[in-house]
Amino acid sequence: MNSYLAKLNPSERRFVIGVAVLFFVVVNYLFVWPHFSDWDMYQSRLARAQTKLTTWETAIAAAPRMEAEVKKMQSEGSEVPPEDQATEFLRIIQSQAAQTGVGFIGNSRQIGSTNQFFMEQRQTIQVQATDQQLVNFLYNLGAGNSLIRVRDLSVRPDPNHFTLNASITLMASYQKKAPLKPGAAPAATPNKK
Repeated sequence: MNSYLAKLNPSERRFVIGVAVLFFVVVNYLFVWPHFSDWDMYQSRLARAQTKLTTWETAIAAAPRMEAEVKKMQSEGSEVPPEDQATEFLRIIQSQAAQTGVGFIGNSRQIGSTNQFFMEQRQTIQVQATDQQLVNFLYNLGAGNSLIRVRDLSVRPDPNHFTLNASITLMASYQKKAPLKPGAAPAATPNKK
């Protein structure tokens, strides 16, 4: 290259070096400068990946503790056979109404639904009570390890304005029994003659 530049006169050398510098600047402008922000992008992706990794490692480390808690909660759940759930649900409602002095006026037909873990019963009842009795009734239904909760509540005064008439939709969740794991089929007994 030096021999080529040595053959040129000074103005031609300046021109060739100027074209080379201009070519270098144009190539950098087109291909290098647009990627300057890539470093920040890769740094942020790396930080997000490290955060996600830390979160997952924490969750994996907590898995045995969570499994123990799930087993504990499953054992705490009240075991009510599916055929007795509707009766048990209504019995709990009526006994709480009697304990708190709430007048049980009537109830509608129960509706049952299910999901992966729970079987739910829904019951709409009509009651008559004072405000304190109604509050105590609703509080006692949800107290303890009860899985009964209020889904809908409509309250209006009775015609004499001494008590409240309420229409309450209650829901109870009952834990499903875990499906039995399929075991080995019993061996066939040979016929003896």
